[in-house]
Amino acid sequence: MSRIQGSLARKLALAGLIAAGTISSAFAQTSALSSGLGQSWPNAADVSASPQWHVYVFTLHGIKYVQINDLNGTVHAAIGTAAGTVIVLPVGVDAGNVTTSQVLTNTAATIVYSDGTVSISAMPQSDGSTAFNAATNSQCNISSCGGGRGN
Repeated sequence: MSRIQGSLARKLALAGLIAAGTISSAFAQTSALSSGLGQSWPNAADVSASPQWHVYVFTLHGIKYVQINDLNGTVHAAIGTAAGTVIVLPVGVDAGNVTTSQVLTNTAATIVYSDGTVSISAMPQSDGSTAFNAATNSQCNISSCGGGRGN
């Protein structure tokens, strides 16, 4: 009987360690995202296609989050995207000025981010705000969407 109890105890201990490792991994991913998204200067690479903006990308559970900040670190907008769908996040001073579409339509807008599945453009408004458009275009790539820093 003690052999069975010892075996059961080892199995339970192993299961507990595996569960703890899984929870720790998930918590690390979640805390990394929450500690950067919405911040002025997140601990992430600036992947902006424009020298007038800072763009940061976070990924969690297959969803890509893209945040746009100005050069002073003010968060202007953020979107989430996965599987060709884009949602506007309630983050930033221009969160109410973000639209989504299938293609970029305003040629006067500046491309601030493009990765082949989504492109984000910025267009200054007369009231001092900025309108952003996030376009999901599977045909879009760095060269055709104007990506690359300084373009």
